[in-house]
Amino acid sequence: MEDLKTFYQGKRVLVTGHTGFKGSWLSIWLHEMGARVIGLSLDPFSDKDNYVLSGIGERIEADLRGDICNAACVEAVFRKWKPEMVFHLAAQPLVRLSYAQPAETFQTNVMGTIHVMEAMRHQPETRVGIMITTDKCYENKEQCWGYRENEPMGGYDPYSASKGAAEIAISSWRRSFFNPEQYAEHGKSIASVRAGNVIGGGDWSTDRIIPDCIRAIEADQPINIRSPHAIRPWQHVLEPLGAYLLLGKRMWEEPTRYCEAWNFGPKSESVADVWTVATLLTESYGRGVLHDASQAHALHEANLLLLDISKARFRLGWEPRRTLKQCLQMTAEWYQQYQEADVYQLCVKQIKDYLA
Repeated sequence: MEDLKTFYQGKRVLVTGHTGFKGSWLSIWLHEMGARVIGLSLDPFSDKDNYVLSGIGERIEADLRGDICNAACVEAVFRKWKPEMVFHLAAQPLVRLSYAQPAETFQTNVMGTIHVMEAMRHQPETRVGIMITTDKCYENKEQCWGYRENEPMGGYDPYSASKGAAEIAISSWRRSFFNPEQYAEHGKSIASVRAGNVIGGGDWSTDRIIPDCIRAIEADQPINIRSPHAIRPWQHVLEPLGAYLLLGKRMWEEPTRYCEAWNFGPKSESVADVWTVATLLTESYGRGVLHDASQAHALHEANLLLLDISKARFRLGWEPRRTLKQCLQMTAEWYQQYQEADVYQLCVKQIKDYLA
């Protein structure tokens, strides 16, 4: 991926949701490659977030606060900063929270995405838009083979349904306003990307297995596992981010060839149940005791969800670099060191190690 640094050097790149877990890591990576990063987001979740501890907000070109649900705010950012590329990560990303805040979840994940696409449509200098959704956008039948990019959108819970709806909106905007056949007229290339369950250092969100494990370990309490048998495709945060960066370069160079939907999941051997993931994390960290806290009448969450990444492998030449055990070792390393380390340099080291 060495040629990525040359490509992103000096590019004006807008990252929505840059104070979030994935957004902060992407902003660090882009900044290290010399990109002019403009971040637009709400405040970080906590003072321990990767964004806060790394200080990436003080290093990038613009660290902006704003809500993507506010169309005028989004339009103003595009007018002022004229991004050449957009990575849209801002979202309400939690399944269980979506049950408590269904309307807000749809507002953020669907209308927020539309506001970003509309701002992109009206800014002549914006050429590439990568819209980050989720593997949960598919109509999940809990089948034992991976979903392909052309399979139906859906979703049982409000979060999954909102992401499926966002995918439908992205497809509509691509066909209606960013149609590849009329590229000479509009000059835009837009894609949606779907990753698996992303793990890594600096995530403190509620109702996520890794942050739940670390909070319990640091408090010397048992780790309560709500869905021990749920099977997911697990990957370190750098895996999909590297794929997004590669796709962005390809879209810039061949805008009509890559403007579509893409899956970026792990290899099949990194598909595992929650109990196995928590066990491997505690082994890498060096301590932690698991407790089965599953309930018969808990809110519905999918028990099985897999992605088919054949398209990315054959058409982009991309595939995951790390095994599940290696991903969890990297994650444990961050949480073991964050209280004493220079977190920005810790993140840079992990990026370099990942690329080595």
